[in-house]
Amino acid sequence: MYLAYSLLLSLGLLVLIPHFLYQALAHGKYLEGLRQRLGSLAPIAGERPLIWLHCVSVGETQAARPLVDRLRKEFPEHALVVSTITRTGQKLAQDVFGRQADRVFYFPFDWRWSVRRALRAMNPSVVLLMETELWPNVVALAREARIPLYLVNARMSAKSARLYAAFPALTRPMFGALSGIAAQTDADGARLAALGAPPPVITGNLKFDAAAPSANAELLGSELKMRFGETRPTWVAASTRDGEEAMILDALAARPLPARTLTVIVPRHPQRFTAVADLLRQRAVPFVRRSDNALVTDDVAVVLGDSIGEMAGYLAAADVAFVGGSLAPLGGQNLIEPIGLGIATIVGPHMFNFADATAKALAAGAAVEAADAHALVATVAALLHDPGRRHAMRDAALAFHAAHRGAADRLMAWLAPRLDAALAARVEDAAGNAGKNARTNAPNKRRGAVSP
Repeated sequence: MYLAYSLLLSLGLLVLIPHFLYQALAHGKYLEGLRQRLGSLAPIAGERPLIWLHCVSVGETQAARPLVDRLRKEFPEHALVVSTITRTGQKLAQDVFGRQADRVFYFPFDWRWSVRRALRAMNPSVVLLMETELWPNVVALAREARIPLYLVNARMSAKSARLYAAFPALTRPMFGALSGIAAQTDADGARLAALGAPPPVITGNLKFDAAAPSANAELLGSELKMRFGETRPTWVAASTRDGEEAMILDALAARPLPARTLTVIVPRHPQRFTAVADLLRQRAVPFVRRSDNALVTDDVAVVLGDSIGEMAGYLAAADVAFVGGSLAPLGGQNLIEPIGLGIATIVGPHMFNFADATAKALAAGAAVEAADAHALVATVAALLHDPGRRHAMRDAALAFHAAHRGAADRLMAWLAPRLDAALAARVEDAAGNAGKNARTNAPNKRRGAVSP
């Protein structure tokens, strides 16, 4: 089955070569870090045990922040490396973990030869995978090399579970090969166990710990608020996906917001910045791009948030936030970040990737749901008109956020003894290999002494 998977992966790459070439030439994607993606990594100097933490993109990288803090504090003698797949995740990881990690690099493509090269170069004592980042060859080769592999902050939506369950010959051995799982919720744990994973422990969602307000976020928020206009009502459409900007602009055209209201649109994917700018021009919407650092005058209706790593600042500068990816059936993006900042938060009807957190936030009054783009704009208008309701949502959001923190402490309490055991096993393996090599080489040396 693994051979069939590898062949399909290679065939898929061949079919998608035109797409990859276009993305590489038009947006610079995939070219950056290509050698690393092929498994070409320089070993970390020294003989320290190494923890490899893998994140996918921005969301997982942000969520990993409290985990990295605790790993550095509790395992200072270990080397720590962080990998990502996307370019935005790589940039954020470089910015966030540049001083904490010994190296930040791109994750290898899931071919056996590229994964094997990367594992040999890093020689990790343990690999930690964030959320649902599972690759069959990575899991199989880590197990062959006796490298413990843990899935942490794990989540598994019902939709994803059905997809994995459709290929049991490939996925059940993959889940079964994991050394352990720390899941976000009981529902996530139950779905993972049903797929053949070892019984998960429930530690909560690291995003609640990662979303705590920071001085940097508040400072950037204050700076952006001054740039946007301190007295202007402001709302942000955060992490919007393809098609959602058009929905929002249609709804705004049908029902204008209160006078002087500023709309901030932050697309989820950087490669769409130009497309969204073109959309705004086509509709004759007065806008400025954040990257231009232009003056935001009262005639500007929209700020296009075309920057990376400033989402917390955009949210901190806003009175109301909408969580993108939820107007279209895409599963939604992270609603915990605006809630953690105490922002009145609106979600669309499609938040299935964050179903548990969304249901609890709605029940607590920390967020409200809008059925479509027109309902979204109506809800934004109502909240901007009603500071009392916004303040009540702020109090509910902060209380909800505080009640769900502590995942990082629970995760480390479970993970720390496993890291200790992994280190002990690696030391024992190294000692055994050294002894084996000594026994193997000794006769050779004796034979060498008497040979002509």
